Amino acid sequence: MTVVITNTTVYTGDASRAVLYDAAVAIQDSIIVQIGDTSDVTANHPNAEVTDGKGKAVFPGLINCHTHLLAVTDRGILEDSGFPSTYKFPETGRNVLTPDERNVMGQLAALEAIRSGTTTLLEISNDISEYAESLSATGLRLVLAEHINDFDSAKAKEGVYEFLPDRLEAGLQRSADFIEAWHGKESGRVTCFVAPHAPENCSPDLLRQARAMAEQYDIGYTIHLSQSHLEVEAVMRTRGVKPTQYLFANDFLGPRLIVAHGRYLDPSEIALLGQTGTAISNNAAIAARRGAAAPAKELLAAGCAMGMGTDNMAEDMVEVMRAGLFLERVRRNDEMWPMPEDVLEWATSGGARALGMADSVGTLEVDKKADLFMINTQRPHLVPTLRIASAFVHQGQPADITDVMTDGEWLMQNSKVLTMDEDEVVRQAERIGHEAWRRVLDRYPDVPFPITLAPNP
Repeated sequence: MTVVITNTTVYTGDASRAVLYDAAVAIQDSIIVQIGDTSDVTANHPNAEVTDGKGKAVFPGLINCHTHLLAVTDRGILEDSGFPSTYKFPETGRNVLTPDERNVMGQLAALEAIRSGTTTLLEISNDISEYAESLSATGLRLVLAEHINDFDSAKAKEGVYEFLPDRLEAGLQRSADFIEAWHGKESGRVTCFVAPHAPENCSPDLLRQARAMAEQYDIGYTIHLSQSHLEVEAVMRTRGVKPTQYLFANDFLGPRLIVAHGRYLDPSEIALLGQTGTAISNNAAIAARRGAAAPAKELLAAGCAMGMGTDNMAEDMVEVMRAGLFLERVRRNDEMWPMPEDVLEWATSGGARALGMADSVGTLEVDKKADLFMINTQRPHLVPTLRIASAFVHQGQPADITDVMTDGEWLMQNSKVLTMDEDEVVRQAERIGHEAWRRVLDRYPDVPFPITLAPNP
């Protein structure tokens, strides 16, 4: 089947950042087969299913390079408690979910992702097999990664870092089993990464074997890096070097790797990331909530591919782009850089490069996958449409997004999500979120908690 989006504005996101007016996009199966003047495209595809894009603009789908979907369970609680959290619960809401509840909360996060224009995301969690099927059914392009580490978590709470060979082997086996089961499913729409958790809780053996596993399966891998002062201090105390230097010393950095956060990198670490071709996920919105910022300009100058991610408690990539623009301008006291087109690139083609998908997604070009979203440009805060990329990054809202397509299939049309029963997911998730946090409070009644929860729905 061929679909043609007509009479629209197309922000291609290509190398020239071309914007086409009164344009059309033709999609056959999952591939973009023509972009050009509406009259030319419609003439070449007379039997196509037509979507009228008048008053709308089409953008490449947003790519979320780092998220933990089930963390939406902790929304409204953990955004304001620092990191690591000042709340001393051994578990949070996401940790006490049943498998059925994990499926619902994963769908809730996917709904928010779709409604904010996301077409691809890298989900990092444990036991993803419990909710991978329902996540796949959302239609999103997925990169799934099992979290693994091999430290003794009980001793780490006392500041002692010891590593357990049995935990290492179990984590690698769990990751390999998941890759064998899910990599390449849904005609390649679902793929896998390897995901050691963070430098302070992964031994040199785990780092080396995780990279070897990624190379064996010809996939990428990811790790949290420089996400907290605790991480930096722990690695300095136990290894005598900064976290990035620890990864480099164990042959972990490289072009398959995406490091997440990078908030407290020093110049020597930035240079190592650039020299090794390592990519970074700039998770600007959560960084801003934590009073920090990744050094975006320096990382780009060093040669890193830069994507963007939401991380925790939210899946709104529109917010992430705006936060990335604002944070970097404030950090450098720079009124004009980055430009909106820059952060839009980080959230699209930059993310595609980081994930190793640049040949197939990230821009709207012929022979690439049809991953895109459409916005209603005739909203009061977007008019006049003199420079639509700037207007959308500076003023845009998820509510402006009317249509989302991944792999040539509509996930949302005319503001209605097609791949899930949205009302039912929201209804169930509201109940589950309340019940999960009541469970946490019941299990740990002696832990101080300054928040009064709203009553159950």
